[in-house]
Formats: sequence, C-alpha cells, structure tokens
Amino acid sequence: MCLMLCFGSTVYAQKKKSATPSNDRQLWLNHLDKVARPVLSNLAEDKLKQNMPVVLSDRIDNKGSRTRVAYLEAFGRVMSGIGPWLNLEGGAAAEVALRNQYRQWALKAVANAVNPSAKDYMQWNGGQPLVDASFLALGLVRCPWLWENLEPQVQEQVITAFRTTRSTVPVYSNWILFTGMIETFFCKYGIEYDAVRIEYGLREFTQHWYVGDGMYSDGMQFALDYYNSYVIQPYLVAILEVVNSKNKSFQWYTPRLDKITRRYAEIQERLINADGSFPVLGRSIAYRAGAFQHLADQALRQQLPESLKPEQVRGALTAVIRKTLEAPGTYTKDGWLNIGLYGQQADLAEFYITTGSLYLCATAFLPLGLPETNEFWAKPAAPWTAAKVWNGQDAPADHALELR
Repeated sequence: MCLMLCFGSTVYAQKKKSATPSNDRQLWLNHLDKVARPVLSNLAEDKLKQNMPVVLSDRIDNKGSRTRVAYLEAFGRVMSGIGPWLNLEGGAAAEVALRNQYRQWALKAVANAVNPSAKDYMQWNGGQPLVDASFLALGLVRCPWLWENLEPQVQEQVITAFRTTRSTVPVYSNWILFTGMIETFFCKYGIEYDAVRIEYGLREFTQHWYVGDGMYSDGMQFALDYYNSYVIQPYLVAILEVVNSKNKSFQWYTPRLDKITRRYAEIQERLINADGSFPVLGRSIAYRAGAFQHLADQALRQQLPESLKPEQVRGALTAVIRKTLEAPGTYTKDGWLNIGLYGQQADLAEFYITTGSLYLCATAFLPLGLPETNEFWAKPAAPWTAAKVWNGQDAPADHALELR
C-alpha cells in the first residue's frame, strides 16, 4: 500500500511540474503540498529536527527556548490548516493519492511528536508550546479521521502531551482561547476535560471583549491587526460548535456570534486588494495568507454572509495565496519558508517569530475540505469587491454591523 501511495504522490508532483494548474483547486493543492510536505514528510521519518532550519527573528527574546519549540510551531500550524482536507473523502484520483500519502505522514508525524523515545519528540511545557499544542488540537478537532485512526498508545501519548500544557497560565489575551481549545479537543472526543478553562475564555470574549462592527479586542485593549482571524474568531466558532453539541451551555450566544463572524468575513474580503495584496498592519504579518484564516474558515463552514458569493471568496483567497506564496524568496532552496510577507523580509519578524511560526499560512487552505463539487469550487471564478471596484465595476456599499 505504501508503494502505491508514494507512487500516486510522485505522479501528482510530476504533473505539477509538467503543466500549469488546470483550475483553482489544483493550484491550491500545489501550494498546500509545497508548504506542508517538508514538515510532514520529515516528521513522519523522525527527521524534522535534523532537517528543518530554524531561523529566528533578529529581535528574538529567548533563542534557546524559541528554537526548541519551532518544530511544534510548524507541525501544529500545518495540521490546523490541512485538517479538513485530510478529513475529506473522494475526489480526483491524483488528489486522493496525495491525500492518502499525507494521511500516512500525519499518522506517523503525530506518533513521533508525542513519543518521548523519538528524536522528534516535541516540547509540550511552557508558554509557546501551549500556543502550538492548541493549533494541533484544532487540527485534530477539524480532522476526526486522524484522531480515530491513531493507535491507542499514540492517542494516550497525545492526551498526556496536551495535559502537560495545563501547568502554563495563559497571557490575558487571545491566549485564553488556547487553553480552551485543548479542553475542547478533550470534550469532543469524550475525554475528561476542564469546563472552567473553556468557560473562562468564552465569557471574556462574549461578554467583555466585543468592541463592535464584527471585531473583538485582544484582551483589554483593541489592536488593529489580524488576530481576529489568526486566532480569535476561528477559535470561538470551533469551541462553541463542540461545546454546544455536548451540553448547549453557550447556545444562547450562537445567533450573535453568527452575525459577528459574517460581518468580519465581509471586512476580510474587502481588505483583499485587486492584486491579492492587503494592508500590512499589526503584528505577526509574516503569517502571510494566514491573515485570512477566518474568511477561509467561514467558506469551509458554508457560513459566508449573503453579500459574499463562494466563488468570489475563492477568487480573493486564490489571489492572496498567489501573492504571498509565489513571490521570489518565499522559500529556501530546500523548500522551507523564509520569514517575510512578500518574499524574504527579515525585519517583519517580531521577537517571537521563528521558521516554525510561518506555517500558520496553511490555514488559508481550509476550503480544500469542501469537495470539488461544492459551489465554492464548481462555479466559475468571480471578482471580489476590490477587483470589481478598481476595474470600474459597481459594487454594493459597505455598512457597519450594529448589535443591540
């Protein structure tokens, strides 16, 4: 079976090199493969620490600690993005073969990441490990297939690793959702969980930190950045979905959150310029296309506002993916991401940015979890708001969301 899977993946790679992508889905798969392959294939072979270069911000605050956690950063962030695609069934033969290869890599990668005897066993205690353990937990929430197909011993080691993060007190910001996401993973899969850690994060955001027009503050202060998309709204939606499926304790907030997430999706779509660029605002801008995780997540969930057609969102996200992942200097000669937004731009890195951090860009690929027959993929591409307006076409005016 392995030979067949590897052969299928090789054929897919050869087709990529020999022909221009025939459609947007193939283009997205090409980019997913280019981003994720070095991380997953090496970790599956227990060689991620051996082969992944760790470049640190020039302003790094703790070189040793940041280097050690960079591997979990890369792994957790890739999994949070490709989870829905791994969970999908069916499709074109080449895509199925590629997905089967990634499934096998993912099973082995998880096993090595949580096995204390493996070379690639990862660091699970500390501040940054809490962050990236939560991204891995989100990936597992988004991909039941992966969790259900792990060996029982590996499942127990995952549980042990995630429980290790409980000793870390989160920063009073979006970090409270990181602890909440790990407990949400436990909740989803019938494992004993701490409801207070979930409740705390949800109540701070739902009752104290909504600031209006579809956006939350990141703690006590509002910042004009992309953290509503990097973390806040995708996490809130995922946590509420799981919690409400179990005990409906936050069902009262679902209608309000639905209005907020749809409005923020509108804002995100309008931030994407006609050429796929977007405002260079706020910290963590080196996450590239990950700035639009929320828009991608809403498309995956088929919860876009009526003002946004799925095919225009596909056009907008395709433009962002191409703009941020096709620029010269985006990758090293060995295929690892360089720090930057458009190519290699070291000065864009904050004190916490490492090579591993950059892989949050994988969350732009979330709609690949929809089958190719879904209207997001099946309908002809349509221009997004900026592409229409800056080419002289008419478009509806924008209006703020008023919640009472």
